[in-house]
Amino acid sequence: MLKAAIVGATGVVGQQFVLALQHHPWFTIEGLAGSQRSAGQSYGQALRDPRSGALRWYSQTAPDPAILDLPVELAEDLDAGRFDVIFTGIESAPAKVLEPLYAKQCPVLSTASAFRYEDDMPVLIPAVNDDHIALLDVQRQQRGWLGFITPQPNCTTMGAAITLAPIATHFGIETVVMTSMQAVSGSGRNGGVLSLDILDNVIPYIAGEEDKVQREVGKVLGQRTAKGIVPADLRMSATCTRVPVIDGHTESMLVITKQKTDVAEVRAALERFGQDFVQLGLPSSPQHFIVVHDDPFRPQPRLDRDTDDGMATVVGRLRADTAFDNGFQYVLVSHNTKMGAAKGSVLTAELLVQKGYIGA
Repeated sequence: MLKAAIVGATGVVGQQFVLALQHHPWFTIEGLAGSQRSAGQSYGQALRDPRSGALRWYSQTAPDPAILDLPVELAEDLDAGRFDVIFTGIESAPAKVLEPLYAKQCPVLSTASAFRYEDDMPVLIPAVNDDHIALLDVQRQQRGWLGFITPQPNCTTMGAAITLAPIATHFGIETVVMTSMQAVSGSGRNGGVLSLDILDNVIPYIAGEEDKVQREVGKVLGQRTAKGIVPADLRMSATCTRVPVIDGHTESMLVITKQKTDVAEVRAALERFGQDFVQLGLPSSPQHFIVVHDDPFRPQPRLDRDTDDGMATVVGRLRADTAFDNGFQYVLVSHNTKMGAAKGSVLTAELLVQKGYIGA
């Protein structure tokens, strides 16, 4: 078994890492780390509200009781050399400081945006840009690290990039126009969306989100070179909104292709995507990366976010656009805290084990 640590273990993403790893066949949780508030306590104690005693556990699935007994270490003092891989679910500011310290000795898989835009940092999505993994060798050489950092893309980028990848491969993409309707869990529990703001409402702006999606889609779908990634040659416009949904980001997509095609060919490309990757048999892999519905009332977050345990991207309303030649529209739902965060990062780690970058 490979020894894993989770940094930011008490937060929403950290808890999802616990669920993804607590019964994993390849990884065992050997370390939990957090802030000064949590350090020095057991995980179960750190999750308790000191005033009410309430357990601040945000998933319907309970943690393994054995995990609750593990001690929480101070993130700044974590000895990275003890582990085969470290998963971080922390904000960008502490990630900027802590993740390079860990990477000197150990692979780091991050959900933060701190290093997404560095030239030598691949933003990996399994089955989408596996060839970008080779950039980790450049990163290690340039920075003198034994480990590396590979950031997860923004959770809104995830579903968009997965569905755009087969379209880009088969038909080329000229332009993408995306509008997201994002779940409140994407804003976290600290300083996120206040309940009285989101109830009976749609928040039409999420600070920094649109720029992240536009930059990351270009990088994820780009071409790897000896020095870094050349962004994909496509234009993208994004509008990101917050809606009163707990989990699951919905995105309305307009894609204008470079080559002439039709709905049937686009659908076939979507449905075939990732079949070779699935054959690898990685523990967290979905059976289908993209599921396409005929029902015009699908996808819906409540019905579709947990498809393949939240690892599949579900597509519906695929149709030809009426305003643009070679234009196609569809709606997708992607689970923002599973494939879009912790479990997606664990799937990336599994791929890196298979490729010899973790545990070798």
